[in-house]
Amino acid sequence: MHQMPGVAAVVVMGVSGAGKSTVGRLIAARLDCPFRDADSFHPSANIEKMASGQPLTDEDRWPWLRAIATWIEVHRAAGTTCVVTCSALKRVYRDLVTDNQRTDVRLVYLKGDIELIAARLKARAGHFMPPALLRSQFDALEEPRADEHAIAVSIDEPPEEIAQAALTALRS
Repeated sequence: MHQMPGVAAVVVMGVSGAGKSTVGRLIAARLDCPFRDADSFHPSANIEKMASGQPLTDEDRWPWLRAIATWIEVHRAAGTTCVVTCSALKRVYRDLVTDNQRTDVRLVYLKGDIELIAARLKARAGHFMPPALLRSQFDALEEPRADEHAIAVSIDEPPEEIAQAALTALRS
């Protein structure tokens, strides 16, 4: 297990289809640290709800976000860096996951337009997020503000380049 100095966790955030899982796995592999996809923290009721085309409510999200925050805290306590994905669309969700913007929990925001992401979602097989829910994700999205110290990375490049851009920014 490796540690990136000053970084307990990297939270790769953005709407569904932005490439969080792919980029998160690449970052974790390059850091040689644990990775978890946010979807693995969802209770089955949330997955069933999304699969049926219903957006989650905040009440659905709180236990999921707390589970992610707890996983980050376990790694912080152990002194290891971890990488996790989380849509983290609203500031209030990011505040929970980052323990109120702790500077050692870094946000990497995968930024892209709805047309590109919709095309990617259409091409993606075997995922429970229907493309029709994408609009609700963009409607809910509150882009990170300056005081959140997020690293915004355009998703116009291949995943390897996106991961490298994020790592370069994390190290600077």
